[in-house]
Amino acid sequence: MSVSKDHQACVLVDTNVIIESYRIGCWPALAGSLRIETVEECVTETQTGFQRRRREQTIDNKELRASLAGEHQVSDKELADLAIRIPGIALDEGEESLWAHALTRNDAWVLCSPDKASLRCGVRIGMREQLASLEELLRCVGHRPKIPLRRQYTKRWQDGVISRFVVEEGNY
Repeated sequence: MSVSKDHQACVLVDTNVIIESYRIGCWPALAGSLRIETVEECVTETQTGFQRRRREQTIDNKELRASLAGEHQVSDKELADLAIRIPGIALDEGEESLWAHALTRNDAWVLCSPDKASLRCGVRIGMREQLASLEELLRCVGHRPKIPLRRQYTKRWQDGVISRFVVEEGNY
């Protein structure tokens, strides 16, 4: 991972990372220390499914938008460009938009998403070095959550999944 508290690399996050960050109470630490950006679709997804979430996972739309360094719209052309590069990988709408946006960037960035399809996408297109776990981001900003992260947000879990995909994709 190539992001540090002092570095200006953009951190692109998906819906799951935002929800988990709220669940464990670390969103203010992340958004206050790193340049966190996402896509419009991921913000929209944070506002759905409230009936299945605990109170601590409720995300105020205005507060979330105000805490982001950027919220990006994605064009149909950008989505099509991504689809051509990742045939057979079924990303959900938020992750698809996030990756389509990431591929348009010319600056330094890392992408944080625990979704296996998203991790496979990163491996397939040769950007596994840009994949960061939520645990790594928290370590970077020196935040130790009182509530443990779910397994799929840990560096160990992500490294294992990425290693398996590197072999399966033949992308050494």
